[in-house]
Amino acid sequence: MTHLLSPLRFRYLLVGGAALWLSACSGLKYIPANEKLYTGSSVKIEAPEKPKNESALVTELEAVVRPKPNFSFLGLRPKLFFWHLGEGKTKGLGHFFADKLGEAPVLLSQVKIPATENLMLNRLYNHGFFAAKVSHEVKEKANTAQVDYKATVDRAYTIRSVTFPPGDTLLSTAIRATAPNTLLKVGAPYDLGVLTNERLRIDEALKNQGYYYFSADALLFEVDSTYHKELNVFVTVKGTTPTRSRQPYQLRHVTLNTNYVLTDTTNRAPIMADRFRYFPDEEMFRAQAIARATFIFPDSLYRRRRRDQTLSRLMSLGTFKFVEIRFRPVAAGDSAGPTARYRANAPASLRADSTDIGTTQQFPALSGAVGLGRLDADVLMTQLKKKSLRAELGLVSKSNGFVGPALKVTFRNRSAFRGAEQLLVNATASTETQSNAGGSGALGLTSYELGVDAQLLVPRLIVPNLPFFNPRLVNSDFQPRTTFGAGIKLVTRAGFFTEQLFNLNYGYSFKTKITNEQVITPIDVSYVRLSNTDTAFTNLLDRKPFLKNSFREQFILASSYRYTYNQQTLEQRRQQIYFQGGIETSGNLAALISSKIGTQNADGKYTIGNQVFSQYAKLDLEIREYFRLSADPAKGNRIVGRLLAGVGRPYGNSSVLPYIKQYGVGGPNSIRAFAARGIGPGTYRPTGKDVNNSFYDQVGDMRLEGNIEYRQDLFPYVKGALFMDAGNIWLVNNDPARPGGQFNASSFLNQLAVGAGAGIRIDIQFFVIRFDYAVPLRAGYGTPVDDAGNVSHTGRLNLAIGYPF
Repeated sequence: MTHLLSPLRFRYLLVGGAALWLSACSGLKYIPANEKLYTGSSVKIEAPEKPKNESALVTELEAVVRPKPNFSFLGLRPKLFFWHLGEGKTKGLGHFFADKLGEAPVLLSQVKIPATENLMLNRLYNHGFFAAKVSHEVKEKANTAQVDYKATVDRAYTIRSVTFPPGDTLLSTAIRATAPNTLLKVGAPYDLGVLTNERLRIDEALKNQGYYYFSADALLFEVDSTYHKELNVFVTVKGTTPTRSRQPYQLRHVTLNTNYVLTDTTNRAPIMADRFRYFPDEEMFRAQAIARATFIFPDSLYRRRRRDQTLSRLMSLGTFKFVEIRFRPVAAGDSAGPTARYRANAPASLRADSTDIGTTQQFPALSGAVGLGRLDADVLMTQLKKKSLRAELGLVSKSNGFVGPALKVTFRNRSAFRGAEQLLVNATASTETQSNAGGSGALGLTSYELGVDAQLLVPRLIVPNLPFFNPRLVNSDFQPRTTFGAGIKLVTRAGFFTEQLFNLNYGYSFKTKITNEQVITPIDVSYVRLSNTDTAFTNLLDRKPFLKNSFREQFILASSYRYTYNQQTLEQRRQQIYFQGGIETSGNLAALISSKIGTQNADGKYTIGNQVFSQYAKLDLEIREYFRLSADPAKGNRIVGRLLAGVGRPYGNSSVLPYIKQYGVGGPNSIRAFAARGIGPGTYRPTGKDVNNSFYDQVGDMRLEGNIEYRQDLFPYVKGALFMDAGNIWLVNNDPARPGGQFNASSFLNQLAVGAGAGIRIDIQFFVIRFDYAVPLRAGYGTPVDDAGNVSHTGRLNLAIGYPF
């Protein structure tokens, strides 16, 4: 017979069951008899004076504590519970729980206290606390125990003096010459890590002064501690250091082989080209193209810096799969080489070397110098295929909300004119539809695009020789480039218009460090032509003068400069900064020339070939900060912030910016709670017939946007995120058709649209699929409403490829 439990009895059973479950999850019932569960340790430093970097020292001492206690959360140890479910089992569900989800209890008897204390003493000695003592206290409870360690230290020993090797040998003199850059500072605390880095510093300096065989292990630091709490440090060279490590080396032959393979058994004779022994491969390269990217020269000192630079430059040409440089000692009695007579005939640009950053000098005449060894260098390059054809079929997801299939075919020639010039020709075809998934501002446009463009990347700066600028950038590890580009694109917005875009550009890109890049584009000419306009779109242009001016047939004669500083390449840094700033102007030179020759149309606009050209200036800034919460570079938990700001100012020949140069915000890579171009300008909100045209209306001359995101590792290849976005766009000039759109310094902060949400990212390193769900908290005009005017905080799901920033 079945009967129902009374509510009171049910509550008792529920509370009792919860208590039993909590007791099981605490893990204490699984501790063997006469044992105690180890719950962790604390580390404390006791000193008469607070040591410098005390928190870092405590962290270092905590790192040697072993073993680690069982995972615990709010007093619960669920992994112990799962371990008990499968304890002793070799298969089945219980074994799965124990093996995959559980962990065995960590007991006090497993803690090696003396060994841990010795490790702590070692770490303290490394930081100059030679009189340190470490003690411990075990704090026991009924079923648990913890071990607390206390390090008692006095003032750390400091450096009283630093002495580098005396004598007049080449090696001693070279080591003493590095002394101004020493890391060992008088008065600084003794630190083993600093001594280790000092050895590496000296070794690096010597490697750049010809000491090819020298090793950091040859250096020895002798310490005199006879002074109270002070040390005299003597930098010495071990007596067992072999002779070849004690002398610098200069290069004899430098051989360039551009078609090396592992099975290469060719006996081809090299030719001499710019002092290099060059194995000819004239179908692929001219010798000068490879010599220009090579920075190790015959009859010069061996320098590791120049070796690394050569490897980087040759790889950045994009024509080689592998590059290797092998050095071979020259046999005794064979120090004279035939390359010496070619040195005098080499061009000065190839003989220039930079021993010190910022200075350029001729190579010294080293041939026959006493005490120098000789090396031959073989630069071995394995080529990629010269020509390739690649086709890609994929799904396009753009920041303006258009999604659809696309086909892209790319032809690449990796040495189009035998100078390592890369020629890329791209043909694209796509059809895209902008989602009309219910929010305000969605349009439902269908777009078709056909385009062909070509780029020629020349691996050098094609500029005149200037007395203050060496176009080879001899102190940079990165190959500078001159870029020529041309393209044509046909864009059809079904039911609205067809647009033809033609583009020609010419510019330079170069890096002086791994963290920065500069791009200068002196010529960037675009021609925009509108055709096949539908009656509805023509009526829209007639109703909106700003839009008509934006879409008019016109030339864009732009020049631009962009600077990028990116610390993301420095993977060991916990805090990484990304900054990009760019400025673009258009039409100024054309306006000056036209004003002199008087080419104006009936509207008073200056023209080129009877076509109006745009005149404007734009400034764009972007800054991001990536802060990793863990000291471990492999951990992905981080806080990321981004700030975008931009302003464009039409003037002279233009009253508005060209449509393709205007700003829009919203969408999967912007403010994710709103549709692409679904915000602003200012407090403007499309109503009535303008709702269907909001994609064109909601653009502006100014942009301010900020994003903050917390990213968390969840499972292998799966990451989670919490985020908040805010921003808007504004107009520089008032537009009666978009009331509230003009920028006002006193009220713009109250016009920021705000959204927040969460996301899941599937990250397999080379490919990221992102799902972000965002809810609008505030619109630019105030409380968000739907098309019917009702208050609405309906969220939006964004599917995108890659991270938003």
